[in-house]
Amino acid sequence: MTTSIENGKKGVQPAMHTPPVVSPKAWEAAREQLLVKEKAQTRARDALAAERRRMPWMAVDKAYAFEGPAGKVSLPELFDGRRQLIVYRAFFEPGVFGWPDHACRGCSMVADQVAHVAHLNARDTTLVFVSRAPQADIARLQARMGWEIPWFTLTDSFDADFGVDEWHGTNVFYRDAGDRVFRTYFLNNRGDEQMGNTWNYLDITPLGRQEVWEDSPEGYPRTPTYKWWNWHDNYAEEAAPDKKWVEISTAGEAAFREQSLKAKR
Repeated sequence: MTTSIENGKKGVQPAMHTPPVVSPKAWEAAREQLLVKEKAQTRARDALAAERRRMPWMAVDKAYAFEGPAGKVSLPELFDGRRQLIVYRAFFEPGVFGWPDHACRGCSMVADQVAHVAHLNARDTTLVFVSRAPQADIARLQARMGWEIPWFTLTDSFDADFGVDEWHGTNVFYRDAGDRVFRTYFLNNRGDEQMGNTWNYLDITPLGRQEVWEDSPEGYPRTPTYKWWNWHDNYAEEAAPDKKWVEISTAGEAAFREQSLKAKR
């Protein structure tokens, strides 16, 4: 069966050939059939992230400088004391469509998707945006659009050196105890459209989500799944997981495992 659905626009619209309408039982059967493929895709995504964590690193020996709200900062200082850094090159500068009122429409959509950065920070990860616009313009844009992402001004060849001088892109870096910086991953084009979600950001980092179920190299940090989760205004450095939340998440996980086991029988 096919039907024509009006989309509310004026004028004659072509017929929209929708899927058949079926019974609840048939709908559940179709969903279960598709779920098999979706779970396979999830497992493949996890395997890809595990492979990404084993990619070789590239040492960053050149010194770079950025302008921030408090003045000039180096690349190691962008980490803000954390081990991992994700840098998105957003286009907001003279010559970009929308200047000076808006940043690039695509980059603005990326910024609109970004989850609260406190969750990334809790996993030893810092996210920043960088553009060539002066800090005064960046502050004005952030206030207008309601963005709280740390946003710095490019002052040198960082964008050209890391493949984001003519197009958007996301670079990932790791900082060791000696303040040495390494480039660990890069994505652009449609790779950027999946960004914004905390999990997707963590999956492109060298340390990953840092949870016990992950396939990570020996010695990588891992903590129990769910236990580190918190309200974004309630994280504290070096704080132990909330005891009540540990109880609730443990009970919830046990119920989920039991449900999954019954479904397989």
